Amino acid sequence: MSARERILGRVRRALADVPREEPPYEEAVPRDYLREHGRRGVEETVDLLAENLADYRAIVHRADERELPDLIRRLLDERGSGQVLVPPGLPSEWLPATGPSRVEDLAGSTPHELDRVGSVVTGCAVAVAETGTIVLDGSPDQGRRRITLVPDHHICVVRVPEQVVSSVPQALARLDPVRPLTWISGPSATSDIELDRVEGVHGPRTLEVVLLG
Repeated sequence: MSARERILGRVRRALADVPREEPPYEEAVPRDYLREHGRRGVEETVDLLAENLADYRAIVHRADERELPDLIRRLLDERGSGQVLVPPGLPSEWLPATGPSRVEDLAGSTPHELDRVGSVVTGCAVAVAETGTIVLDGSPDQGRRRITLVPDHHICVVRVPEQVVSSVPQALARLDPVRPLTWISGPSATSDIELDRVEGVHGPRTLEVVLLG
């Protein structure tokens, strides 16, 4: 007997005494939870996102389309990045005309090659104000998941207000569950049993979020 058959057998035995007329789980469980907590306008929602991002130790910037290339150039210069990783679908007008050399997101790139890149610039799929979370879904302006996990410095551009939602349920309604979703709440960090915080263990040590709009 295969593992699959054993598991299905256990499920059948567990459901043996369930009356046929009982509604299935998907219908029996109420879905009347709150879609968001409180009523906020657009500006209040964006301000809450900025506040919660900063609370998670992300560095938050605001810029319009005209200011964005100069801002990204300044952030890369301050970081001292000689190379910047760029997803294939990132809008070209977001990046400065001069600055660090650009590295393409290639399928054949090794972790060691990616680790030598100082920074990565991406867009995002959606940002959640109530939790200060950025969600990536592997779209062309975000690239493969690994390019935002290996480099030590991540600049993420969020279009305001169209990519900002109040709550996780609202974010889930916008996302495709079959895509490779990465949920980011601040820079990578972990704590040991002594509660000593270490950043950069399983992702970028520094996360900078640009609210574009």
